[in-house]
Amino acid sequence: MYRGVTNDLRRRIDEHRLGKVTATKNKRPLKLVHYEAYLLKSDATRREKYLKTTYGRRDIKRQLSSLFKRLRLK
Repeated sequence: MYRGVTNDLRRRIDEHRLGKVTATKNKRPLKLVHYEAYLLKSDATRREKYLKTTYGRRDIKRQLSSLFKRLRLK
């Protein structure tokens, strides 16, 4: 699972897809399943830092688990 901040989501996805990002280079192919948008970079950075904590990772796992359960029911 990758968490990061960018001002150009399409460009950043392409960088990941093309293997230009060291953190995800060997984990391709990747699929975007969620993103959040913020008006202020400081808010985005604060959220990124939280998502990289134990509590943030736990929240993400809960949200994805719930999403995947709902998708399987349809």
